[in-house]
Amino acid sequence: MNLRDRLNDEVGASGRYVEDTPLDYAGSGVDIDAEGLAVSKLIGALGNSVRSPGTKGAPVPLPGGFGGIIEFGDSCLALATDGVGSKLQLANSLGKYDGVGIDCVAMNVNDLLCVGAEPLAFVDYIAVPRTDPDTHATIGASLTEACRRARITLAGGETATLPGIVTELDLSGTALGWFPAGHAITGENLEGGDVIIGLPSSGVHSNGYTLLRAVVEKSGLSLKDRAPFEASHPGREIEDASESGVTLGEVLLNPTRIYVDPIIDLIESCRKESSPCGFGDLKAIAHITGGGLSNLLRLHKNLGWHISNPLPAPPEFQWLAENGPIEKLEMHRVFNMGMGMCIAVSANVAEAVEKWLAERLPETRKVGFVTDEGHRVTHTDPEIVFEHY
Repeated sequence: MNLRDRLNDEVGASGRYVEDTPLDYAGSGVDIDAEGLAVSKLIGALGNSVRSPGTKGAPVPLPGGFGGIIEFGDSCLALATDGVGSKLQLANSLGKYDGVGIDCVAMNVNDLLCVGAEPLAFVDYIAVPRTDPDTHATIGASLTEACRRARITLAGGETATLPGIVTELDLSGTALGWFPAGHAITGENLEGGDVIIGLPSSGVHSNGYTLLRAVVEKSGLSLKDRAPFEASHPGREIEDASESGVTLGEVLLNPTRIYVDPIIDLIESCRKESSPCGFGDLKAIAHITGGGLSNLLRLHKNLGWHISNPLPAPPEFQWLAENGPIEKLEMHRVFNMGMGMCIAVSANVAEAVEKWLAERLPETRKVGFVTDEGHRVTHTDPEIVFEHY
C-alpha cells in the first residue's frame, strides 16, 4: 500500500480524504522511539570486550554515542558506521548518484568529529540487485570527491550483488579516525552558560527521507518538476543544478555537508593553544541528524540546552512543513532545520570562535546556550521542547 492509499483510509464521514491530516515520521514508517528501544536492547545484549583496559583495542567509554572509541597506544582510534538511508530511493528513482557517495562519507566523518577525532580513512559497502558498471563508476567518483572534501583515504570496500535480498541499490560505510589519548571531546566539562555555535546545513542532508518522500508523494509533484519554491539560501548552493531551473529532486538530493575542514582545523589550532581558544574551551560537538535537536541531550545527562537564535532553515523545510502538513515539533525532531552541526564552547571565547568559524563557513553563528535548569532542549518557539533523545 502506498502513502496515498494509506492516507485515503483516513476519511471523514463524507468518505473523502482529509487533506490537512498531519504527517509524522512514525506514520510514514519510521518510529524513532521504537528504534531507540531496539538499539538499547541490542546494546544490552552485547558482551564486554575481550580487550583489557590499557591494551590496544580496549574500549574507551564515551557519552553521546556518536563514535566508538578504542585505545591504541598513545592515541585513540574512533570508528563510525552509517549509510545514506532512504535518500537513496530518490536517487534510485532518478538514476542520479552523483551526490550519494558524499552523503555516505559525510554521515560517518561528521560523527567522528563529535568526539574530536580527525577522520583518516573510509571503506564502503554497496549492495545491488544487479550490477550496473555505469552506476558503480558514478558512485566511485562521488566517493572519491567525498574523500577529498573529508581529507581521508578511501582504503577499500565491498560490492555485493544480492538479487532476492535487496531490491534497489544500498550504500553504507565505515570511517576511521584518531586523536591523541586524553584529548577526546566528551561534553563532561559542560556547564551552564556555555555558548552553542551552529554550523549551517546544505539542506536536508541524509535524515528524515521516509517522511520527506511521503510529503512528495502527497503533493503530487514529480522530482523532475521545477522546485515549487525559491531554492537559493545563504551559505549553500545546489550542486549539479539544471541550467533551466532547479528541480525538486536536485534540491532534495543536494549532498550532505562535510564539516571536516572547519572543525578539524579549529580543534588542531586549539590543541596548539594558538587561536581562537584553548582546547579545554571546546566542550562538546553534536551532529544534528536523526532526532533533530534532541541529539543535544546525548552530550550530558543533567544539563539542558536553549536555542535562542536558530539558524534560518532552507526553504525546502517550510515547503515540507506546509505540504505534509508536519507539526513544528515533529519537523525539529526529524530534520536538521538548517543546522547540521553545533559546538558548545566556553562563554568567554564564544565571540572569537564564532568569528573564526564564520570566516571559514559563512552563516555560522551563536544560536543558544547551555542551561542548568533541567535535562531538556528548549527553543525560542515555546512549542519546541525535547526531554529525551
